[in-house]
Amino acid sequence: MPERVFFCAISNISSGSCSEDCSFCTQSARFHARIETYREKPIEEIVHEAHAARKNLASGFCLVSSGKGITPSRLAFVTKAARAITAAEPELNIIACNGTATPEDLQRLKESGVGSYNHNLETSEAYYQKICTTHTWRERYETCLAVKASGLRLCSGGIFGMGESEKDRRDLVASLKSLRPDSIAINFFHPNPALPIKDNPLEIEEAFDIIRFVRSELPESRIMIAGGRERMFGSRQGEIFAAGADAIVVGNYLTTSGEAPRHDIEMVQSLGLRIARNCHDD
Repeated sequence: MPERVFFCAISNISSGSCSEDCSFCTQSARFHARIETYREKPIEEIVHEAHAARKNLASGFCLVSSGKGITPSRLAFVTKAARAITAAEPELNIIACNGTATPEDLQRLKESGVGSYNHNLETSEAYYQKICTTHTWRERYETCLAVKASGLRLCSGGIFGMGESEKDRRDLVASLKSLRPDSIAINFFHPNPALPIKDNPLEIEEAFDIIRFVRSELPESRIMIAGGRERMFGSRQGEIFAAGADAIVVGNYLTTSGEAPRHDIEMVQSLGLRIARNCHDD
């Protein structure tokens, strides 16, 4: 069991209308999933969500936008939001998650108060071409390398339960191992009727084994269980910590609902675990 658990909250600051064809994503405009869409969430609303996240003991706050990568207008919006959050909640670690990015983009984000950048590899390089044709896995990996070079902390991970093989899972973890992210996001595919991928065939014990394997291969990284946690583990969510996780996303996800944060607080405390005060809490 970990000595402490880190909470991270997500703000979907730009939702839907993405031109990419990622088969796992309801934000792709190609699949016409029934989700809320908007170009930019008001800065005041983002700051309000940051206040709520801190009240719910989150140490990380992730600004997520739809789309393949950072554009000049998107960069201006994210940096404006980051500065507003830094002024309002200086103890929050701001995480940007805005797709592919150049070293210049990442430097601008860092200057605005962003401490980490999240860019998931999603799956193995071999399997990625079967679930996305509009950009390559290699572009994702190169962005992760640029994050490492920029001095920002890297959060990267993937989605399990999309029909990938055991070899694909091991290859993904090997790629993550080569990057040595500060934090690894483990997501479990959440089916939606609009998506080409129809099912998540993973059994619950397989999911626990995935967490154990990632922990064994990357013992120094923080392992965060993110999307699909509630659906995958149900009443056994507390067991993810014994398997090797030491962080979770609290509250809602991008287009799906999560547990009320108080339930997660009660779950962690009932296990005798401490909730980290900030992202550097030892």
